[in-house]
Amino acid sequence: MRSLVQDQNAPKPRNSYSERDIAFVLKHIRWIMNSLGIWPAVLKGTGRFLPTVMKVLCNLVLLFAIIPFILHLVYELRETVMRLQLLGWLSFCLVSLLKYWVLTARRPIIECCIEQIQTNWKQVELCEERKLMLEYSKMGRNLTIICLVFMYTSGGIFHTITQYAVGTFIDEHNRTIKPLVYPIYSALYDAQRSPVYQLVYIVHCMCGYVIYSVVSSTCGLAALFVTHICGQIDIVISRLNNLVDRKQNSNPNGRLIEIVEHHLRTLRFSAMVETILQEVCLMEFVDSTIMICLLEYFLIRAWEQGNTITVTTYILLLISLTFNVFILCYIGDLLIEKSSSVGISCFTMDWYNLPTKTVRGLVLIIAISNNPAKITAGGIVDLNLSTFGSILKTSLAYLSILRTAVV
Repeated sequence: MRSLVQDQNAPKPRNSYSERDIAFVLKHIRWIMNSLGIWPAVLKGTGRFLPTVMKVLCNLVLLFAIIPFILHLVYELRETVMRLQLLGWLSFCLVSLLKYWVLTARRPIIECCIEQIQTNWKQVELCEERKLMLEYSKMGRNLTIICLVFMYTSGGIFHTITQYAVGTFIDEHNRTIKPLVYPIYSALYDAQRSPVYQLVYIVHCMCGYVIYSVVSSTCGLAALFVTHICGQIDIVISRLNNLVDRKQNSNPNGRLIEIVEHHLRTLRFSAMVETILQEVCLMEFVDSTIMICLLEYFLIRAWEQGNTITVTTYILLLISLTFNVFILCYIGDLLIEKSSSVGISCFTMDWYNLPTKTVRGLVLIIAISNNPAKITAGGIVDLNLSTFGSILKTSLAYLSILRTAVV
């Protein structure tokens, strides 16, 4: 993996704005993933242990909420509709935990990809190439910001306003029950006593932050990596066009070799991105189909009951989850389109003005472009806009079945 960065050790940094550009591109995703302990550590001394501490803390917080949740669902809850509602929320939490473990395991590859991005920014040769990279980087940054706003807003409302809207109530044993974000198995401890209730509620809010940060970091990483790949592919296309358009047409073979090497480095980078994202995308693909269906079902029930706050919360959660899936499918579609466009540019350029030997070299680029880079859900399903439509149609089909089956 390190060879991807090391094979660029010949050129020296050329972009005088590289540090500012790197900070602009990585700002938001660095903040999220630093809080999860996944971002490559840059601290020295005792600070280098901070990511490990954050990972241990995040795992403890998630397990503290999920394990009592499972026990309550298995041993205490009997109502079908409530069990169905909590089962959907539990699956979302479990999938977030699994995605967090996958991202943690892929941390070395993530670090390598981040180093490659920094290297590419430092080695930008022309102002036009820097503009191409900035154009796509702004797209990735904006997608990350929108995802953050949706997830943290809907999650914050669910963990605060919605819980207190439920309010306290008296159970069949004449006990005052205060609301909790995640159900608790009563045999473990009494969560209604003070200060136990306050401590549990704080930990549950921390758990919510970790869950929404994992979801946001997945979409943010995908947007960061794919938009960077698209910027590099645009540079390859620009250099291919300049291969003919340059007034000084000396040594076209040498310049074609540089273009092919740059293209191959970009494809190796995209293969690493696919390795990072394929498991988390598969889990997102399956869980989002289920969660969108359940949110639609309980949104309809809340609407029928006239519960305005619950309806608002479900709408925000539904928009957030749908938008997250859309981001993954959109950037997957963008990656396929951009990867294929390299071969198309070889056809449309004025290749007949090049030497015969150079024209033969273009065949390699065309052949590579016939198998475009892509993001898949576990290597099973390609993520594109068609897949996004399939997810929505499948969730609606499940919704119809669910409304018929649950009385």
